[in-house]
Amino acid sequence: MRVDLERCTGCGECVISCPLQVVRVSKKKARIGDGCSLCGACKRVCPHGAISLPDTAPDGGLKCESCPIGCTIKEGYLGACQRYRNEGGVLRRTVPLHSFEDVAQVVGPDPIPEIRRPVITAIGAGTTYPDCRPAPHIVSWKRDGVDVVTVVTEAPLSYSSLMVKIDTDRPIGEEGADVLVGRKKVGHVTTEQYGSKMLSIGGVNLLTGPDGLVVARTICDLANRRPVRLKVRGGARLEIQVGLPPIVDGLEARRMRVGCGSATMGLFASIFRDVADEVIVLDSHLTSLMSEHPAGRFVGAKPTGVRLKFRQSTPGRYFGDHGQGWGGTSILDPREVIGELDMRIAWPGMRILVTETTGERASMFVVEEKGHLKEVPLSEEARRAVEEIAASCEPSRVSALYMGGAGGSARAGVVRHPIKLTRAVHARIANLTVGGAPVFVLPGGGINFMVDVERVKEGAFSLTPTPAIICPIEYTMRLEDYERIGGHIEAMKPYEAREPIAI
Repeated sequence: MRVDLERCTGCGECVISCPLQVVRVSKKKARIGDGCSLCGACKRVCPHGAISLPDTAPDGGLKCESCPIGCTIKEGYLGACQRYRNEGGVLRRTVPLHSFEDVAQVVGPDPIPEIRRPVITAIGAGTTYPDCRPAPHIVSWKRDGVDVVTVVTEAPLSYSSLMVKIDTDRPIGEEGADVLVGRKKVGHVTTEQYGSKMLSIGGVNLLTGPDGLVVARTICDLANRRPVRLKVRGGARLEIQVGLPPIVDGLEARRMRVGCGSATMGLFASIFRDVADEVIVLDSHLTSLMSEHPAGRFVGAKPTGVRLKFRQSTPGRYFGDHGQGWGGTSILDPREVIGELDMRIAWPGMRILVTETTGERASMFVVEEKGHLKEVPLSEEARRAVEEIAASCEPSRVSALYMGGAGGSARAGVVRHPIKLTRAVHARIANLTVGGAPVFVLPGGGINFMVDVERVKEGAFSLTPTPAIICPIEYTMRLEDYERIGGHIEAMKPYEAREPIAI
């Protein structure tokens, strides 16, 4: 790594960004230490362009290909990720491979098999209020020789929300933007997750606010897999229903991308190599360029003189932007993504394929004299490659996780000592389910959980105008554990299969 001392102002940005902390500022100038792996982090953040990569790698340095950065690691030193060290000319992992036995204590136990499923569900069980009374139904059962107890109640939860996942690469609005039903705020847009847009609907502050009833109705409808119309402030109009494709501004999303543009290149580079001289996979997060991408180089792709208009992340991987164009970017004409075509490297007749990560749109171009691009029909090989991408995509759909806080006074209907129930749930001694469906219990205080609404019987969620969401909750544990944590043994009844339950 080289520093132009005339340009360097000693601002320290490079020091902050260096993963290995080998950059120092002395006498107000940057100095690069011997352990530099040429990861380029300091170069990317330097506001004055004072840092550059050397033309040749240092003697004895090994090229690491474990990620797109491609560090050159010197003898005795680490790569930027600090996972690999050059030891005697061999790259070795700094942490040994672990068996499950090595981590079992950290992972913790699962609930024993006999309590993983409730004896009965809380669907249709009813609620006791105030909760100082025992839960509506406390039943015992012998399962595989183990005495098991299930306690059920349909609990009203004000501390609840939905995390809604919408499979589409089309932009729906800025992160943090309000989500509306009519003019009522019911949630907000949250961070994207691997090609899906995420909405947070509800939460205690909205449920207890002036529009709480609308919020509760929206949560309830979505959780019960009913259609809902939403508007993102400053963004798209959405028609969503859990289990079905989303409709964004009147257009139904068909496919969820197989991966970002870089991942798509990694998956299909061996096919692309025989289709065109250059391939560009357009994506709003990471657009890829085959001739520079590690996967492209691995399969023998040659330099083409193509440079993209987007900002480079690492070779062959470019940060995209957001818009209504191809791959969720601002690119409306696929030729626009090419910022430069160096005809000293490119050649007349060179073929360039541009495709989306879903394979829904693709175009082929041929380079003419003076660097002009002429669109031509997809060759049969290119068409098959694009179809292969499309066949690898999953159908776009809407899904949702219901998130609730099952603590509060509802625990008093289960046990006499609520804190003991909380501790039993976190220790996997008592197993929490929702309508019979498994949940993930969040770590930390309280009984906060998440459940996939598609694993809960349709119509199992309801609302009360307090407002709150009525959620069917079951606690299942061994009888001896229920007694130990102070359960309401006096209210327990043996369960008889198919016995009608009066409410």
